[in-house]
Amino acid sequence: MAKTSNQKQKLILVLDYLRKNTDETHFVSTADLLEYLYQNGITAERKSIYDDINTLIGMGYDIIVKKGNNGGYSLVSREFELAELKLLVDAVQSSKFISERKSNALIKKIETLTSYYEGKKLQRQVYVTNRVKTDNESVFYTIDGIHLAISEKNKISFVYMEWSLEKKLVPRKKGIRYIVEPLYLVWDDENYYLVAKDSASGEIKHYRVDKMNSVEIEEEKFSPEGINTTPGEYSKTHFSMFSGNEEIVTVRFKKELIGVVLDRFGKEVSIIPKDEDYFDARLKVMVSNQFFGWLAGLGKGAKIISPNEVLEQYKALIEEIKNNL
Repeated sequence: MAKTSNQKQKLILVLDYLRKNTDETHFVSTADLLEYLYQNGITAERKSIYDDINTLIGMGYDIIVKKGNNGGYSLVSREFELAELKLLVDAVQSSKFISERKSNALIKKIETLTSYYEGKKLQRQVYVTNRVKTDNESVFYTIDGIHLAISEKNKISFVYMEWSLEKKLVPRKKGIRYIVEPLYLVWDDENYYLVAKDSASGEIKHYRVDKMNSVEIEEEKFSPEGINTTPGEYSKTHFSMFSGNEEIVTVRFKKELIGVVLDRFGKEVSIIPKDEDYFDARLKVMVSNQFFGWLAGLGKGAKIISPNEVLEQYKALIEEIKNNL
């Protein structure tokens, strides 16, 4: 039989058909493969299919060959297991950082990483209480640009946005462009933040990525030398990414709250047992209303021991809240 002009595509098409149409419980026959090739302008013989399958197996593809009248071929191993793909889909679907339209597009792409049959199992919804997803469609390109600027050590500039009472994002500070030295990105409280050194003040600050508009990579380079903060340390000390004065605060907790403390501050935090019921923890934090709010949420299970100035700030905040009731 004469070979058609596009025979070089044949092996790729065979592999593509196996990827899309087979898994551990679904097989395709030689006739199925011949028909698919014919639809793509390739005429082939049955023997050539056997040769193609053996070639793919020799290249390391995990293909099961089932002989007999109901026999066929199945590609059973892929780069991702179905359980792993489900986790990816759940993360995309539940993330408020990713817009609804972009979530759907990403999930469609994830579905192509498995067979058609298993891909249908990924078409599910993860419902998260009061989930609000962003409307900013340019976030992905913003992140890509920030990563490039970080790796190339280039400053960036952008217009920072804020919400108005009309529920619209409007430029902050009359739309002036912020110029910063990007250090790293932090994921905290389901939002992306850029941690950067402000070129004007020299202070380390953070910015919500989805509120950064018109991001541009500047030609001016910078050196990150002398910056001694890490992404993990930054997110642990800044409660809900709110800034304040950095302090070492000793807090006395009930023993049953040890998991809460370790989940928030990590295993490196200094723990000092006091008695059968309590322990002290030395916490490096940015003292802010958000830190005090976290403590208040623990009720009688948490008490500030030192420094006294922070304890007085906490008391003053509670008194102010009482007066506003």
